[in-house]
Amino acid sequence: MAEDGAVTVYNSSAITDSKKNPFSLKAGLTQMLRGGAILEVTNADQAKIAEEAGACCLIVSEPPHRGISRMPDPSLIKEIKRTVSIPVMARARVGHFVEAQILESIGVDYIDESEALALADEENFINKHNFRCPFVCGCQNLGEVLRRIREGAAMIRTQGDLSGSGNIAKTVKNLRTIMGEVRILNNMDEDEVFAFSKKIAAPYDLVAQTKQMGRLPVVQFAAGGIVTPADAALMMQLGCDGVFVGSEIFEHSDPYKRVRGIIQAVRHYNDPHVLVETSRGLEDSMAGMNLGEDRIEQFANEGA
Repeated sequence: MAEDGAVTVYNSSAITDSKKNPFSLKAGLTQMLRGGAILEVTNADQAKIAEEAGACCLIVSEPPHRGISRMPDPSLIKEIKRTVSIPVMARARVGHFVEAQILESIGVDYIDESEALALADEENFINKHNFRCPFVCGCQNLGEVLRRIREGAAMIRTQGDLSGSGNIAKTVKNLRTIMGEVRILNNMDEDEVFAFSKKIAAPYDLVAQTKQMGRLPVVQFAAGGIVTPADAALMMQLGCDGVFVGSEIFEHSDPYKRVRGIIQAVRHYNDPHVLVETSRGLEDSMAGMNLGEDRIEQFANEGA
């Protein structure tokens, strides 16, 4: 990993002095979220529900709209920060370090450099060592994970479907890919690690650290398609440290019950009795996240 305290500059002007928050401290701050659920909210009312239900953190998002998606309105973030007492996260576009500077200046606790927004830079990610604030980055394989950590990411978000469809298949696929690559690495001889790091285009020292630890060097959450307690428990049993839950979960009846059920499933993911209780009575309220007959028929016709 990069040395703690490194200061990088853009246009000959230091953004911030990262000595105040070295990488080890940022990683420690993300460790505090382990075993919890991060809820995406679009207004203060949703934030209150999520906090009361036991969310470990909130990620603020603008309501869905047409056109380019950018970081949330700072006034919305400030309103939600005044409403709740738990940590608040906000998204910046990939490569848009100025959006990250704005988010840090208004006091967010974490920044998500998110591919869910429009890309600001198609080639370069933010140099996250420039900031005091811990960063979260989405990844789909081990090489990508370790490259983002080298750039300063203190939390990894194993990314799946971001459309709000409730389809968890891509998230499961990507999570199994990462965990499978970690298991392969763990079973390698030391001499093979050099070639493996080259194959996955990842820094050798981080590959060696992953092998030594037997897991990723930072906290790993899952995101995409997680809309039921069973989905959340599946991610935890596959090896995640927590989950992200999209704002679509607030769009149906009794959102508190669903949010609370997912949070309980994350905390008790190996207890089938808890999972039974948290999953009861959710089918009607989750109907909008299932494939309707018209959509099934549409897919059948497309495949014909």
